[in-house]
Amino acid sequence: MKKIQILGMGCPKCNKLYAAAEAAAKELGIEYQMEKIADINKITDMGVMMTPALAVDGKVLLSAKVPTVEELKKIIGGAG
Repeated sequence: MKKIQILGMGCPKCNKLYAAAEAAAKELGIEYQMEKIADINKITDMGVMMTPALAVDGKVLLSAKVPTVEELKKIIGGAG
């Protein structure tokens, strides 16, 4: 099961990324667990300086942008 983490303080872009990542995971038909990380200390500990950011299984794969669902499918599907 993939652990998909959205790092951000709850801004509109963070919420958009969460929804898009969840849609991508559903379209891929994979087992996944979504998690929001809003704690600034945890976010910076993961090396993220600009949000929103996406991590899969603890590995940060993108930050400071909200890609399309199609782009996210490639990122999430290729992770791991």
